[in-house]
Amino acid sequence: MESTAGPLVDVHAHFVTPWYVEAAEAGGYRHPDGMASWPSWSPEEHLRLMDAHGIEQSILSISSPGVWFGDVESSVALCRRVNDFAAGVVEDHPDRFRFFASVPLPAAEEAIAEAARALDELGAVGTVVMTNAGGVHLSDPRVTPYLDELDRRGAIVFVHPTSPPGWESTALGFPRPMVEFFAETTRVLSAMLTSGDVARRTGLQIIVPHCGASLPLLVDRLRLFASFAPSVSRGIEAIDEGIARLWFDLAGTPLPVQAEALISQVGTGRLLYGSDYCWTPTRLVAEQVAALDAGWRAESHGPWRDLVGANAAALLSGLRATR
Repeated sequence: MESTAGPLVDVHAHFVTPWYVEAAEAGGYRHPDGMASWPSWSPEEHLRLMDAHGIEQSILSISSPGVWFGDVESSVALCRRVNDFAAGVVEDHPDRFRFFASVPLPAAEEAIAEAARALDELGAVGTVVMTNAGGVHLSDPRVTPYLDELDRRGAIVFVHPTSPPGWESTALGFPRPMVEFFAETTRVLSAMLTSGDVARRTGLQIIVPHCGASLPLLVDRLRLFASFAPSVSRGIEAIDEGIARLWFDLAGTPLPVQAEALISQVGTGRLLYGSDYCWTPTRLVAEQVAALDAGWRAESHGPWRDLVGANAAALLSGLRATR
């Protein structure tokens, strides 16, 4: 049978620049999310990593802490600079890179304007949003106009975790990506699933990182509470419809546990590849790819590269040009 695989596309790939780091440090992020230091990045280093692992294309985005440091005007300016830079990288390497645009949430009106500029003028394939910006979560009604506009456009939104409000009391001294990022992703997606927000936005294409964090293990608990708790108002049907609409990347440690838990809930039709480079060092990206090559259950799921390549091709080919 002829293969239907698309090229291997990395949907979870980050970049940083010296001036972005300077802006983040000025905003209080000298040790971002409790990590010891910022990573380095260049297009050339990234291309070497891609070539080493058969990655044909990477979709670049800014990771946590994002672009919101408390001021609308400076956030808008930083977003414009970040997105213009990413568009320039894509222009220089059009067959290898694409990008998700950063937007100045929680300022919804300004975020809509920058998303329109990036999508319509710069060629972004979607936008990246943090799970919260300035303590305003993605599930907050103040963000609704932005997500509704992206839903109208049939656009991609890549949801990336960041430190939650109150992390000082919950992180217990650990780097926040270790545990808090999973808790934050799961918290926000649980809110959006149980409210019916994911199910009702039939145009919006949401990518969830890290195999859905803890969501695959907790979705049955969401269904349980939806069966009797008035606060989980939309019911089991909305949860099931919503989770079937999500896309999930394999960044992190997908095997032997996480990917199988996710597949047990959603199947394989919406799995995507993610390296989390440059925040994940080259050595660990290599180990993750080697683990997928060696431990993926191809006999039941099909070859992982073929699978995620075809899924990425389906996602990207389905983008609408709505303005």
